[in-house]
Amino acid sequence: MEKAWKEALAKPPLAVTAVFDGKGRLWRASVEGRHVYVSVSDDMGRSFGSPVPVNTDPEDILGDGENRPKIVVARNGHIYISYTQALSKPMSGNIRFSRSVDAGKNFSPPITVNDNLDVISHRFDALGVDDRGRIVVVWLDKRDSAATEKRGEKYKGTSLYAAISDDGGASFEPNFKLADHACECCRVAIATDPDGTPVVLWRQIFGKNVRDHAMMRLDGRSRIIRASHDNWEIDACPHHGPALSIGKDGVRHFSWFTAAGGRPGIFYARTADGGETISPAVRFGRPEAQASRPQVLGLGDLVVVAWKELEGEAGVVRVAFSRDRGKTWSDPQTAASTSGASDYPMLIASGREAFVSWNTAAEGYRLIPLAHGAECD
Repeated sequence: MEKAWKEALAKPPLAVTAVFDGKGRLWRASVEGRHVYVSVSDDMGRSFGSPVPVNTDPEDILGDGENRPKIVVARNGHIYISYTQALSKPMSGNIRFSRSVDAGKNFSPPITVNDNLDVISHRFDALGVDDRGRIVVVWLDKRDSAATEKRGEKYKGTSLYAAISDDGGASFEPNFKLADHACECCRVAIATDPDGTPVVLWRQIFGKNVRDHAMMRLDGRSRIIRASHDNWEIDACPHHGPALSIGKDGVRHFSWFTAAGGRPGIFYARTADGGETISPAVRFGRPEAQASRPQVLGLGDLVVVAWKELEGEAGVVRVAFSRDRGKTWSDPQTAASTSGASDYPMLIASGREAFVSWNTAAEGYRLIPLAHGAECD
């Protein structure tokens, strides 16, 4: 396991996270060597300025598809970065955070967000900012599992923890637990309700070993809601996390992967009442093409789901569109393809326009337009 861990860290990562700011500039976070770099494009991704290092001191950084660096540009122009620092023990890590208050020219020395510093797994971070400027980081944390196992007892999965900064990322308040028994290695999704409150979606272990999904609004009062009912019972982590997007109308759109019933597939559902009622799941993707890693983006009437498939040696990005807030869907279309290795596709928006953000070994970084403002009500 130690050999596999070292090989994974040495492998050049293709994972890139991108986001538009309020002025239409495209910001990109990526990993090269033992550094996270941020660069900006003023021409829709055709060219980027010189990359700026986030961590000046080298660190081992996890940069795979489920565990990539995150980037958020706040309304005040401050840039926030979170990422997972890999530690010496296999599958161990710390959640790190840095910020730029000078439009990406410099970044603060990274700080460790998790206040438990045991050499265990603190990984798979999600980063969000609410309308009041509060920063929230959510991640999967093994501290409760490790403590339980030391007592000779069993603990299913891992815990879901969070930390909040009220001072623009200069510091974080003490960590707090959101849930026990989350799935160990599936990415966590975060989005913001119209009133500015973060909402988290993650793969949860229900009952003995059913690995479906849970959702919770981080207002200090809301309960955990079960978001998918596939009843996928598997004694392992699928390494397939969910995606979440919330429209200005408050409709929560989410997508996920499951292999329940021996039929792997991508699914989409929506809820317009905070999860009290959830729509029937809509299936996408071809199992024979290994459809995986779904993304979802809601822009008013327009909703987009994107995922990756394999066609022989080629990687293909497939997309489907709904123009009635997720009630009915178009046939899937091919948005892009590549002949070599590739990252998982991401969906991002600039105003009322939707794009696929995709990094490939052969073509490099690509920003692929999917819809125009006139089509997004």
